[in-house]
Amino acid sequence: MTTAAVGGSWPISAVIITRDAEARLAEVLTAVDFCAERLVLDSGSTDDTLAVATAAGARVEHQPFLGYGPQKCRAVALAMHDWILAVDADEVLDEEARDAIRRLDLGDPHACWAVRRRTFIGDREVRHGAWRNDRVLRLFNRTTAGFKPLPVHEEVEAGRRPELLPGSLLHYSYAGCGDVLARATRYAPLKAAIMRRKGQRPQAWSLPFRGLAAFAGSYLWRGGWRDGAAGFVVALARVIDSTLPRAMLLLDEPTRDGP
Repeated sequence: MTTAAVGGSWPISAVIITRDAEARLAEVLTAVDFCAERLVLDSGSTDDTLAVATAAGARVEHQPFLGYGPQKCRAVALAMHDWILAVDADEVLDEEARDAIRRLDLGDPHACWAVRRRTFIGDREVRHGAWRNDRVLRLFNRTTAGFKPLPVHEEVEAGRRPELLPGSLLHYSYAGCGDVLARATRYAPLKAAIMRRKGQRPQAWSLPFRGLAAFAGSYLWRGGWRDGAAGFVVALARVIDSTLPRAMLLLDEPTRDGP
């Protein structure tokens, strides 16, 4: 059975978490205007985010920031519809993806869909390296799938392998190369906290090898060198992501006087 559009809109809630996200928000909301609901869950914006969301006709709710995963879980819970299209405030669905979603059969609540994500540094698309072939699950039914409540690197957990939608999600996440490295550094404590809760115990001797493998994997094996300086910076960010959280765990680990 196909769940069709009602009143010209699809029975989907597009959910977006925001904080000081005015730069791309109007474009993001316009790209999901075929959804029956567009929900913006804000965590204390001081720029024009709320004005942009209101002008676009989005429903605005407020929640102090809980961490990326828990915040998205909260947005999903607040939505009016069970079908959820989750996008970030710097991600724009292209026309091909929009058209593909409008043609979907939403009769099976176990169905879910991923979309190819194309990431940009400034106006330059990074086509190779660690971000190559990035696919993210973003359209799902909340009765059968949902975000893992992780503080960072959150993802949707579903009982079925997602189908890949045509089209792309254009990810305008980074203003410049410095922003890539700053973001990796900012996320490191959050990732360290996840590792600590899992009881992971890194070894100091492994850090250089992890860093080397991360850099080589992105810059050499996955062709990051083809993106020039941008590919080099992405590879450095992978080094930070793979080593800095583990180093933080080692530095926080209490000294042992005996076995």
